[in-house]
Amino acid sequence: MLEKKDGFCILPLPSYFNTIYMRWTLKPIPTKETINHLSEVLQVDRTIALLLAQRGIASFDAAKKFFRPTLEDLHDPFLMKDMDRAVARVKQAIAQGENIMVYGDYDVDGTTSVALMSSYLLSHYPQVTTYIPDRYAEGYGVSFQGIDYAADNDITLIIALDCGIKAIEKVAYAKEKRIDFVICDHHRPGAAIPKAAAVLDPKRSDCEYPYKELCGCGVGFKLIQALSSDFNETIEDLLPYLDLVATAIGADIVPITGENRVLAHYGLKVIQDAPRAGFEAIIGEVKRPIKTITDVVFTIAPRINAAGRMKHGIHAVNLLTETDIVQATAYAAAIEAYNSDRKHADQSITKEALVQIEENNEQERFTTVVYDPTWHKGVIGIVASRLTETYYRPTLVFTKSGDKLAASARSVKGFDVYNALEACADYIEQFGGHKYAAGLTLKEEQYEGFKQKFEEVVKNTIDTQLLTPEVTIDTRLDFDSITPKFFRILKQFAPFGPDNMTPVFMSENVYDTGFARGVGEDEKHLKCKLYQEENTSSFNAIGFNIGDKLNLLEGKQKVKATYVIDENVWRDVTSIQLRLKDVK
Repeated sequence: MLEKKDGFCILPLPSYFNTIYMRWTLKPIPTKETINHLSEVLQVDRTIALLLAQRGIASFDAAKKFFRPTLEDLHDPFLMKDMDRAVARVKQAIAQGENIMVYGDYDVDGTTSVALMSSYLLSHYPQVTTYIPDRYAEGYGVSFQGIDYAADNDITLIIALDCGIKAIEKVAYAKEKRIDFVICDHHRPGAAIPKAAAVLDPKRSDCEYPYKELCGCGVGFKLIQALSSDFNETIEDLLPYLDLVATAIGADIVPITGENRVLAHYGLKVIQDAPRAGFEAIIGEVKRPIKTITDVVFTIAPRINAAGRMKHGIHAVNLLTETDIVQATAYAAAIEAYNSDRKHADQSITKEALVQIEENNEQERFTTVVYDPTWHKGVIGIVASRLTETYYRPTLVFTKSGDKLAASARSVKGFDVYNALEACADYIEQFGGHKYAAGLTLKEEQYEGFKQKFEEVVKNTIDTQLLTPEVTIDTRLDFDSITPKFFRILKQFAPFGPDNMTPVFMSENVYDTGFARGVGEDEKHLKCKLYQEENTSSFNAIGFNIGDKLNLLEGKQKVKATYVIDENVWRDVTSIQLRLKDVK
């Protein structure tokens, strides 16, 4: 069984893994001048100043923007290439009474994007419909079937979100049917850009938009921000949509920096203080509050995703756009059932994949590539993530999809799997994605050749140290520095995510009181109370999946520990605890 402890997934380990070896990497220390300056102007201790400097913050004003995000920090949407054309085409459609279809992918980013754009347009104009492609019948991205549906229903404008940047043939096909496209995407473009009415994508080489890391829903939000001035709306009027944007930011694992940090900050506030009916219904189902981006990623996102994985993504859109709480509660209950089915499929396929790897003695390869025609296409991405974290290699999980094979790819930190797939293009029918996650299809007869080529490409290009899990440590820390005030300031570094991860610390000369023990199934987690030599403070600590390090703490041996500072609530009493990442 896959466990979940305090919001963190506990992955199954293959039988030959007795000890997990991790490499510890200390981040570079910023200059003393920068640390001293920040410490002085912000009136914070040097560790806080160091953590800020590591995040590129070197002045009072930059720190103020970091700790106090404001809507004024959002960029002018018209700085994005084609934004003027996109707004003009949407305004033309409304003025001429055209039918508009909002089209999006079936994952969290896609369905939140469709919910955002359709609900915004419907608040001003009635002739708007939505379309989510079927994961199994149509696959990822813009489909010919979706365009035919638009043509059959007299739709003359399709707004595509979180997809479309490579849909050159599809956009040309739509034009033949007198249907225009406005594309809002954030994936890497190919060699050519579709000939659409407008193509919004900050990753376009000819786009000078100042922030390149928006998710698809974020690009959609920039479009409604640009449209809002024509409806005499302010940015405050758009706040209710930011819960959707924050959810997409968390689920799509984009950097939580710059504009994304502002959008995530305000979106979390909406979820906490005034959640839309769909989110309120999900929270009611799980019976726990949403406080952080981590909560969004592990609570809201899997349920939204489950609709597209197990049934159809339109169910997620229905939930996210529903305004009646009674109906939303019914939708949420159905989606909870889909999520339960997703968990069972995910767990059983992960176990089968682990057995397949071990039986084929593939532990020494540079890649993990597995295939079974019966595996559920809706969960292969999750299984790929499980295998990547277990074996720590670039991973592909294949299944049968119609007359083709479909796969989800996941990578390890520091290795660009998208580039690796590009090098295997001769074997691939279609692919797209990001540095760390991608999807592809190929003909069944190409599978073995592709598998061999992918292994060869990774073997020849990867830095082998990337195949060992890494703990990136922000700085050394003494236990006496971990005060309630220090932790209060640390929490203000949130929302956490890529490029602004929860700070990781290392302490030396640490020892246990003598009562350390293994806990959980097979005692694979480590629970202890740690002291540090020459420090008066001590802390309870929990380390998931490092129960095999228990022997290092026996007899009050001194060790080095790396950890994040967390809090534990027990019988309504909140205390600081350490969440151990590794012990040496």
